[in-house]
This record gives sequence, C-alpha cells and structure tokens, in this order.
Amino acid sequence: MKFKVTPQSIPEVLLIEPTVFADSRGYFKESYNLNDFEEFLPGVRFVQDNESKSTKGVLRGLHFQKAPHAQAKLIRVIQGEIFDVAVDIRHDSETYGWHVAVRLSAENHFQLYIPKGFAHGFIVTSETAIVQYKTDDYYAPESDGG
Repeated sequence: MKFKVTPQSIPEVLLIEPTVFADSRGYFKESYNLNDFEEFLPGVRFVQDNESKSTKGVLRGLHFQKAPHAQAKLIRVIQGEIFDVAVDIRHDSETYGWHVAVRLSAENHFQLYIPKGFAHGFIVTSETAIVQYKTDDYYAPESDGG
C-alpha cells in the first residue's frame, strides 16, 4: 500500500502517511489515489478541493458544515506547518467533545482524514502555511457553522 493509515484517539479520524520517494532531485509521492483510499475509506468520494494561505499565528476554525451538507475532509500542508485539530460534535457519539490534534507539515507529508460530524481548525506554526483539503460535499453557506 502507498499509504500508512493510523487511527487516532477517536478511531474514525485517521492520520495518513503517503510513501515518499526521495532522491537527489527532490521527492515524489501520491497524495491521493481513489483505489488506495477506497480500501480504508470505502464510499468516501471527494468532490471539492480547497486551499488557504496564512501567516504565523493565524487561527482558522473551528468550522463545520451542518447536515444535509456535512463534510468529511482530507487535510494536508504543501508549505509550512500547522497544528491541526478535529473536535467530535456528534451529540450521539461516545467521543462527543473529544478532540484529535496533530502537526501537519510540508516536511512530514502527513494528512488528516476528518469524518462528517467534526469541527475542524488549525493554527499556523511556521512563518506561512499553504493548506489544501478535499471535501466530500460542496460548500453550502446555509449549512456553515463554527
């Protein structure tokens, strides 16, 4: 498999480590491959890619989309580093109110999968950070929450 997948303290939240092929020229990796992701995220289909650039200390979040437009997200950093947090806001969940926090960076190549029913946010810990994330539903302003 091209990805190492590690469930976090809330098992539905996954830390995903792609295989990185590095040499004197730089590196190559697949950040997403539907066939591989289908093995550990069956039925999840990402439909939108988003990107943000922020400077050190900028806090983005906690954001979520309410039903019927709740979104699962796949977060990665292509420049810099962030401290990323997912909070379980599913009222019927055994882990309601719990959170998962990880450092994502361009250097470690980690990605974080956050399922529907979670609020998401991050703070930039490097001088700047460019964050890209996939969502499995389109943005709907009427469903926006924070």
